[in-house]
Amino acid sequence: MGMVFGKISVESPKFEVIQSAADYEIRKYPPTVIAEVTYDPSQFRGNKDGGFTLLANYIGALGNPQNTKPEKIEMTAPVVTKYGEKIAMTAPVVTKGGEGKEGKTVTMQFLLPSKYRKAEEAPRPVDERVVIREEVERKYGVVKFGGVATEEVVAAKVESLKKSLERDGFKVIGDFLLARYNPPWTLPPFRTNEIMIPIE
Repeated sequence: MGMVFGKISVESPKFEVIQSAADYEIRKYPPTVIAEVTYDPSQFRGNKDGGFTLLANYIGALGNPQNTKPEKIEMTAPVVTKYGEKIAMTAPVVTKGGEGKEGKTVTMQFLLPSKYRKAEEAPRPVDERVVIREEVERKYGVVKFGGVATEEVVAAKVESLKKSLERDGFKVIGDFLLARYNPPWTLPPFRTNEIMIPIE
């Protein structure tokens, strides 16, 4: 019942708040091991969150773990999504609406529990689309918001955060990440989302 009202009862990454401004925080995150999958949403009938099932299968959230041990891995929060570069066109490319245009990739990440300190310590995925890798220590400008993370809301939050970071002299060094902390059945007013923009 608590998850319906936004209670986050799973492990979340530790971070250090370096600076707090009125409209954002600067955070430093330690190295982390992640499981990720990069895909074209058209592989999942246009669903931008289609990679979730592959990652959930890897950790065993939807049944037997799809890793070589097999070992059930505890779910953590947030689920991180990055919208990437366009995929080069190969013949034929069919997108929703039947257009033959290039599609953008989506990378979805699960942060693995902190007991995994190196990528080789985590169980190997059975599905080769799931990649295990290490993220180094990194800094982000972060803004937190509630509700549903629609494309329009996310775009507005990204634009506002970028302007604030540039205004305050921070150098943006990459694309934004969308971090969602709650399952889809959490009531929208109780959801926790964050936009994270990497900075120097």
